Amino acid sequence: MEDKVYLFDTTLRDGQQTTGVNFSVSDKMNISQHLDDLGIDYIEGGWPGANPTDNDFFSRNTKFSKSKLTAFGMTRRPGRSADNDPGLNALINSSASCVCIVGKSSSFHVKNALEISEDENLKMISDSIHSIKNKNKEPIFDAEHFFDGFKENKDFSLSCIKAAYDAGARWVVLCDTNGGTLPDEIYNIVSEVVKVIPGQNVGIHAHNDTDNAVANALAAINAGARQIQGTINGLGERCGNTNLISLIPSLVLKTKYKTNISKDKLQNLIHISRTLNDILNMPSRKNAPYVGDHAFSHKGGLHASAIEKNSSTYEHIKPEIVGNSRNVVISNQAGRSNILNQLNKINIDLPKNEINNILEIIKEKESEGYSFDTALASFELLVRRHLGHFKDFYNLEKFRVTDERRWNAKGEIVTEAEATVFLKVKDSNMMTVGTGNGPVNAIDSALRKALIDYYPNLKDLKLTDYKVMILSSEKGTGAITRVLIESSDSTNTHWTTIGVSPNIIDASYSAIFDSITFKLLNDLKNKN
Repeated sequence: MEDKVYLFDTTLRDGQQTTGVNFSVSDKMNISQHLDDLGIDYIEGGWPGANPTDNDFFSRNTKFSKSKLTAFGMTRRPGRSADNDPGLNALINSSASCVCIVGKSSSFHVKNALEISEDENLKMISDSIHSIKNKNKEPIFDAEHFFDGFKENKDFSLSCIKAAYDAGARWVVLCDTNGGTLPDEIYNIVSEVVKVIPGQNVGIHAHNDTDNAVANALAAINAGARQIQGTINGLGERCGNTNLISLIPSLVLKTKYKTNISKDKLQNLIHISRTLNDILNMPSRKNAPYVGDHAFSHKGGLHASAIEKNSSTYEHIKPEIVGNSRNVVISNQAGRSNILNQLNKINIDLPKNEINNILEIIKEKESEGYSFDTALASFELLVRRHLGHFKDFYNLEKFRVTDERRWNAKGEIVTEAEATVFLKVKDSNMMTVGTGNGPVNAIDSALRKALIDYYPNLKDLKLTDYKVMILSSEKGTGAITRVLIESSDSTNTHWTTIGVSPNIIDASYSAIFDSITFKLLNDLKNKN
């Protein structure tokens, strides 16, 4: 059996089932590009036909270089043919090259949830896979409740995945849907499955309800499976899914198995993990394996003594391999690597004598609450300002914002914000007033009125997303606020900027200022 293991990411679909998580199309584009760069084999983008966000995402030009875009859905419905099932056809007709369909593999669920016969369930699976295969899409079957079903009625569960495989499924994925199966059970059951279906066609989709999802995935691979499904940071419904951020380095560094992820790409895991947390306005877990701030921290006694003598006795890998470092040198080591990598991407040739200066600036900004993991446009502007690559396109003298809440003549509550900005643009002093449905919208409106005659290309600037994170909640209403604003323009360029301040309006203005500046600077670079 081949030693290659394929990785299937379902952050954008299964991860979105996490309570409180709702990705925008721009979020999905951002995350999927990081996954493609990492080398993930399959990226499950969502369910075409189920909601406008997923429809929009699958209509975008994803331009994956390494990954296969995968659409998720379900088998044909009972009583319908595959050709006449709108849901199945939406998957087949999407831009995805692969289609993953979920179907029941538990006799109990077939009888009590679907209320159909076992034979009908097998036909639904077979017909759906046939239909996908006949349209030159790669079929994947996600066998829901497989492990519980196997324990109750082994023969039927095996017949479900056999029906999918015989119909042409590239993968049959065994799903531990309620996350209650333990590693020894996973190993024993998968060992039986690969006697019926070749291991190179078997996958594992483990949920983390017993905190064993990563262990279960590794147990399945050791038993013969060759695909692992999971999510970034273990995101997912209830307790989440297999955490790919933990699984990938374990697989690459500690097993004999091969993947499409090269060892040098492991340094990207910290960035990907933090990018997702920033998108979700969630703090990063400091004790997260491999990527957490404390993953290679040592405190006192024998540990500290060994570390001082450059001994790795208390570290299971060299932290630099995954882009991390020991506690006292985290910013210097991981920061240097990440900064140089990012500067290379945006074509900034940094003089050698400037790298330490940039590091110090970044460290100072991070101490104030800034985080540039997702706000790469603000990062680029910070570096270019320091290097003197451009002059600001306008200068703010001051601004004033008022919010009004009142009842109109119909007795309806009306809220309106008004912003007045005082600017200096190309030696001209400007004062403009803008209104909006909130203070941020009002400031944006006023700025555009003042700048549009000087910079007409701002007409196609759109603020597409706005996120707020409270950084020091223990201070109550006096807490530090971080604002992230995502923008786009008619060239389909997307960028994110950041602002930090105890005042949410001030933080928002800083993010807007960077957004406008990045747009104007980017257009100027493209023009030249």
